[in-house]
Amino acid sequence: MVSDKYRSIEDAIARVKPGSRIMVGSFGLAGYPEELIEALAASGTGDLTIISNDLGTPGVGLGKLLTNNQIRSLIGTYYNWNPEVAGAYNEGRISVKLVPQGTFAEAIRAAGVGIPAFFTPTGAGTELAAGKETREFAGKACVLEESIHADVALIKAYKADELGNLVYYKTARNFNPVMAMAADTVIAEVEEIVPVGSLDPECIVTPHMYVDVLTMRKS
Repeated sequence: MVSDKYRSIEDAIARVKPGSRIMVGSFGLAGYPEELIEALAASGTGDLTIISNDLGTPGVGLGKLLTNNQIRSLIGTYYNWNPEVAGAYNEGRISVKLVPQGTFAEAIRAAGVGIPAFFTPTGAGTELAAGKETREFAGKACVLEESIHADVALIKAYKADELGNLVYYKTARNFNPVMAMAADTVIAEVEEIVPVGSLDPECIVTPHMYVDVLTMRKS
């Protein structure tokens, strides 16, 4: 069984260039493309902006990229699982942009549907709103947030068909689907590739038109 989009893990990750903005679906150490991240860490590609909910834990998952000094900046919502983030930030080795989790998800979705910015009440009146435009809607202060786009999205799905239609499993249904809409190049790590027509259409979350490259887990 061959898909025109199928590439090895190593060939797929070679598309990530130094200085790229990379989206990675995850929630802690769940729902992230483990083998793609391992390959990215092994590649040594650096100066990266990582757009992800968090950064795993020290030396594990996305945490390896920080340990390897491959990261220039972070955009995400929660870094308490990885205390090395605070250390690197305080030492001036990386920049960090914190975004409320709901705003983060909506900013990515907005990029995927062509919306450049949107107003949200989340963060209004806090330090997160400093320097941002604020307007009042229905008597409620709202902050203007820009959408979040990436050069490459590394996502994890359960199954794909040969066209690249994706089905997700449990935690991988978190940020992966919206990230698949918001990047110039989308690389999906899957556990199985099946013939076209094998997937229940009602279970397909990401249509094949969003997916550029398919890879399969080796283990």
